[in-house]
Amino acid sequence: MAAGRTTAVTARAVALAVVLALAGAFPSAAAAPGSEPVSACWSVTGPYQRELEAHLRRPVDGTQSVADCLAIRSFQWKNGVEPADGYAGVDTYRTMLVVAARPNPNADGDCPVRAHRVTCVDLDRQLLWVQRDRRIVFPVVAIRTGRDEDETRRGWHEIYWRSKDHESTLYDNAPMPYAQFFDGGQAIHARSDHLYAHGGSGGCVNLAEPEAKRLWDLLTEGDAVYIWGTKPGTDG
Repeated sequence: MAAGRTTAVTARAVALAVVLALAGAFPSAAAAPGSEPVSACWSVTGPYQRELEAHLRRPVDGTQSVADCLAIRSFQWKNGVEPADGYAGVDTYRTMLVVAARPNPNADGDCPVRAHRVTCVDLDRQLLWVQRDRRIVFPVVAIRTGRDEDETRRGWHEIYWRSKDHESTLYDNAPMPYAQFFDGGQAIHARSDHLYAHGGSGGCVNLAEPEAKRLWDLLTEGDAVYIWGTKPGTDG
């Protein structure tokens, strides 16, 4: 009986230690089986700290804490953001925008509803999706659009030419896989490198390659594209 009481007390002590560790009381304890220690989740304050705190329903003070870091890291794990280090950086923020928009990306009604397919390009949030009537037929994804002075042109467009293995004639034969041209030299196409690098594209709408391929398989010449808003950091 004494041995049984000892075992029960030990089990309760272990459980309490885990709870305290998750609260930051024992930084060297494990946050979860097989994970990094809590001490590895004391990342510095990121540029999108407040936005992530608000999305994750944390106190919005713009300052990283162990609890903030654990919440951000859990979000990163769940949504495939690497590295999952608890840092509120651009990759995590852009993923957050996708997650937040996913239930109803056109909640504000900015993309016109038509009986035919419309590829919706939201420059404000840097998001793309495809809808037919009010039904989403291509889920919302993150994009990169034109940088300042090379802004992606707004308004109604039509895909007039598609080139699966295209190379740019303007930018030293830069690869433009799954290119779907909608206005002059501007196209929706894949970007193999980091999607959010260099402040924007030369005017094209860039997607990660797997998503660009799926969009290629869905759309065809004559499909409508509607673009609105202003990319953050540009004059529009």
